[in-house]
Amino acid sequence: MPFNCFNLISAHDYPLAQAASGCDDNQLITYKFARLPPFMNLLKTLLFSIALTIPGILLAQSPASQKELARQIMTDSRLDTVEARALRLLTGFTAGTSYGEIWIRDFNTFIAGSLRARSKEEVKDKLLLFFKIQGKDGNIPDGAIHTDQAHVGYQYLYSELAPGWAIHKNTVETDQESSLIQAVKKYIDITGDKSILTDTIGGRTVMQRMEDAMNYILKNRWSVKYGLVTGATTVDWGDVQTQHGWGVVINDKTKWAIDIYDNAMFLMAIHDFLAMRPAGYKASRYWGDIAIGMKIRVRNHLWDAKAGKYIPHIYLDGSPFSPLFNEKQILYFGGTICAIKAGLNTPKEIVDINNQFLKAVSREKYATIGLTVYPPYPLEEFPNMPPFTYQNGGDWTWFGGRMITPLIENNMVSEACTELSPMIDRVLKNKGFFEWYDVKTGEPKGSGDFRGEAGVLYEAITSLRNWALKRM
Repeated sequence: MPFNCFNLISAHDYPLAQAASGCDDNQLITYKFARLPPFMNLLKTLLFSIALTIPGILLAQSPASQKELARQIMTDSRLDTVEARALRLLTGFTAGTSYGEIWIRDFNTFIAGSLRARSKEEVKDKLLLFFKIQGKDGNIPDGAIHTDQAHVGYQYLYSELAPGWAIHKNTVETDQESSLIQAVKKYIDITGDKSILTDTIGGRTVMQRMEDAMNYILKNRWSVKYGLVTGATTVDWGDVQTQHGWGVVINDKTKWAIDIYDNAMFLMAIHDFLAMRPAGYKASRYWGDIAIGMKIRVRNHLWDAKAGKYIPHIYLDGSPFSPLFNEKQILYFGGTICAIKAGLNTPKEIVDINNQFLKAVSREKYATIGLTVYPPYPLEEFPNMPPFTYQNGGDWTWFGGRMITPLIENNMVSEACTELSPMIDRVLKNKGFFEWYDVKTGEPKGSGDFRGEAGVLYEAITSLRNWALKRM
């Protein structure tokens, strides 16, 4: 039978053992006992039967039961089908049928699959394109499109280093530089080809250009007061501002803010930069110290310890929302997932966060952990994007799928299986990959052939199978 993590109940029916709703005393006591040290074998035997119904308790499983879960993962034909479909799609590099551009924020999330579907030389060529279109100030554009296809409403830029390409950037966001650095790290990890770091473009090596990109953020997207990355006010990881109109570029209505997504992405980029740094390379700054300081300041300013979640924004020049609107009630999924990937949360916090995700998911019939935010922003507060549409409460596997590997890494493999399952099923149901899904109807929305979804599912399946292979 297809794996469903020992037939766990669906995410919509989880007993939220750590949440402050719906848990009786027995559930809470059971949860606490299940977290006791592993040497208490007597308790372990007793607790195994309940461990599979409470998130975060894979540690209570015996090696035999982990082996059975591994077998179910390895024999699930759904994973074979979705992986094969993803790799067929990942022979291309544009974001999807609605996008003619190669986007770096997308490419970063499907480059692993690209390296299975295409030669490393072809993938490397696309990575180097982004250094060829890099701004003189070090900024990295969102993407590029062949000039004869450049018909969208952007004010295109051009680079002598990349003839035939038109360049665009959604300036409200601050993830492009971080995305490119992360993508280079993934390329090296998979191929072992470190020569890319010394490739020279316009008189500067790729290593130098990556540092130029990081310095751009410190010079142009940095709050001296908070010591954190800044960007325009958007929904979580989104790239659209609140007001009506062309919301992807900075304008006179922009409200500058600090959020968890931009900072988590930059922190991951610094970690990757330091990991790639060749012996003898002299950096312009002590990036390790910057990363340590960022982690402390994220925890001080963005993490709400009492609520166990990240606050949506710190505003630098006033909020775009009405004074009575309580934005702090909103749970940000994507930025939080990136924070977990950046190492900003403890294992216990990750369990708590996952339970919060599942609690929110349970309120919408067709939701998965790909929800962008919950509850969504009301229309009167965010007129540029109605509730439960696109980035304001739409459901994006592109981000939800990124949670699977962190769950596995934190001994929550049963949860990873169960939370991945509905994302796998809707690819099969809809016979393809889509940009986002309506949580009210389950209907796929946005671009078809969305490579971001294909890429994160490929990575999630790979992570699950790697875990399973070690236990077969």
